[in-house]
Amino acid sequence: MNAVSANKLELIQIADAVAREKSIDKALVIDAMEDALARAARSRYGHETNVKAEINPQTGETRLWRLLEVVETVENDSTQISLKEALQKNPEAEIGAFISEPLPPIEFGRVAAMSAKQVITQKVRDAERDRQYADFKDRVGEIINGIIKRVEYGHVIVDLGRAEAVVRRDQQLPRENYRNGDRLRSYIMDVRREARGPQIFLSRSHPQFMAKLLEQEVPEVYDGVIEIKAVARDPGSRAKIGVMSNDSSIDPVGACVGMRGSRVQAVVNELGGEKIDIVPWSPDPATFVVNALAPAEVTKVVLDEELDRIEVVVPNEQLSLAIGRRGQNVRLASQLTGFDIDIMTEEEESTKRQEEFRQRSELFMQALDVDDMMAGLLVSEGFAKIEELAFVELEDLTEIEGIDEETAAELQARAKDWLEAEKKKLDARRKELGVEDGLLEIEGLDLKMIVTLGENAVKTVEDLAGCVTDDLTGWTERVDGEKKHYDGLLESYKLKPEEAEDLIMRARLAAGWVTEEDLAKAAAEAAAAEAAAAEAAMGAAAGQSA
Repeated sequence: MNAVSANKLELIQIADAVAREKSIDKALVIDAMEDALARAARSRYGHETNVKAEINPQTGETRLWRLLEVVETVENDSTQISLKEALQKNPEAEIGAFISEPLPPIEFGRVAAMSAKQVITQKVRDAERDRQYADFKDRVGEIINGIIKRVEYGHVIVDLGRAEAVVRRDQQLPRENYRNGDRLRSYIMDVRREARGPQIFLSRSHPQFMAKLLEQEVPEVYDGVIEIKAVARDPGSRAKIGVMSNDSSIDPVGACVGMRGSRVQAVVNELGGEKIDIVPWSPDPATFVVNALAPAEVTKVVLDEELDRIEVVVPNEQLSLAIGRRGQNVRLASQLTGFDIDIMTEEEESTKRQEEFRQRSELFMQALDVDDMMAGLLVSEGFAKIEELAFVELEDLTEIEGIDEETAAELQARAKDWLEAEKKKLDARRKELGVEDGLLEIEGLDLKMIVTLGENAVKTVEDLAGCVTDDLTGWTERVDGEKKHYDGLLESYKLKPEEAEDLIMRARLAAGWVTEEDLAKAAAEAAAAEAAAAEAAMGAAAGQSA
């Protein structure tokens, strides 16, 4: 039996003390000591030597072993042993197995001791990081209390007891002062495993921080009777929360506000006076938008679900209230509902509808060679494009008062003739511009789009493949402190960003820049990103069910 010259009892006491101080398993500390002991032994017996160290966790007794691999032909005496010699030591030895030989004890020199200390320190630090990550990785989405330890470059470092976390500047509330020693309540936004250890990111501006605070104040939310369906915040200033009740006898807004506003006021106080509008959630988008725009009164809503856009009409005197200070009310309502909201007065809406009616009537008069009465009739019945008239069921046309079967058939024939003539004109224009035929094969591009691209110097599949989404949809950026919008090549066609991206990817596929596998991977990543965004947007509801 071989032991290093060290106080056995003291070794175990050190392991116990380190394990308690760092809140890690004692076995991990013992493992670190064994690694340090093995490294020190290799510095004496040769760095190629495969040394194994063992420390008895009860007695502190230590042993050193040299491990030798059993081989047919020995090439390295430090790490290998022949089968013949191995069988003499262990009759059951075989090729590929290891034979252990005891090594004599070692005396720690200064260099060996320093090396051992470094190994132990690093191992303990790694174990502590693993413990911290394990403690917090499943707590994302919770509220936690901590003590402000220091402020570095505007970022607040928070002591959580067994770990440190950070509230980055962009996750803080405006005008809040953070002082060392103050208690801080925050939302665990993210926990990442990084090279320098787990990083715990806290937030006081996250929408779900408000949702969780309200959950703590409202028992009906905690019990799942009331669900928080959506949250939108302008941190430190104002917020909107959409709520619904699973019990028809309970008013979700009243329950969240509380007697004389006591429940919601507790959340307001925690967030430094941030005003909170609690509104009824509705599965009907138009109703939810009307609720979200409160306290403004809405007289009319026009929904375009394909473009995720809603036009809202308000009385003239309600316009400023609906928009809010610096657009805050409509911006929060848009975030809450997920729709782009256009607000206009009744007068503006009337003018817009009249202009649309005039333009559509003129289109039908020109394309179909009909009088203004027939054109007005078609527009009044909801037809906006020649394509709609050309491919509508004939029975639907004959149901319109004043249009018999013969007239309906003639209108459709003229509509189709006009479309065919327009197609020929567009194709002639395409050829005149020198746009290659390959763009005709890109699914999702029609002739009008192709001509528009050609007029903007995008004439080949490769030209389109070299575009980015903003090139097609447009973008906005700040120039000299002011927002400036740059029109996209296909912005007038109201393409969604994902539709523009799809066109570009199809062009890259046709150009041979990417493969079908690349497209499938991109689609999977996009779906994952969309799911993550949806989960974040509806996190409150998920939090309730959890």
